[in-house]
Amino acid sequence: MSIRLIVKEPDPVLHEVAKEVTKFNANLQKLLKDMAETMYDANGVGLAAPQIGILKRVIVVDVGDENGLVKMVNPVITEREGEQIGPEGCLSIPGINGEVRRAERIVVEGQDAAGERFTIEAKGYFARAFQHEIDHLNGILFTEIADSVYEVTDRPERGDE
Repeated sequence: MSIRLIVKEPDPVLHEVAKEVTKFNANLQKLLKDMAETMYDANGVGLAAPQIGILKRVIVVDVGDENGLVKMVNPVITEREGEQIGPEGCLSIPGINGEVRRAERIVVEGQDAAGERFTIEAKGYFARAFQHEIDHLNGILFTEIADSVYEVTDRPERGDE
């Protein structure tokens, strides 16, 4: 495992649509491990492959709750319900946060490192993190959809995606 360099805005890779993963092999498993290690090292709660310069539909999420670390390949949101508005930050846009509208509850379908399909239901902050990371796979940054954007000086330990 190794910690990867996190790509920062305005790098064009952050605005591109990631490609579907079709090969489930040792390289993918290493990518997922590296992404998790990179996310934890940066005190983040989520990371998408484009954030380390890799245009593949791969995310990792860990908001520090009972769900633990979730590694997902080719995630697709199949259900959305309710609405929440809250603060978001991004490891690729340090020093900036924004108030973003997200679904309160989502269902996400995807695959694990072996290609096995699974579904996860996420609510609240966990749902917010998933939506943020899946947006990255579609070349969308939170600053593009935020109701408001503002500078921050102190960064919470694990409060930014």
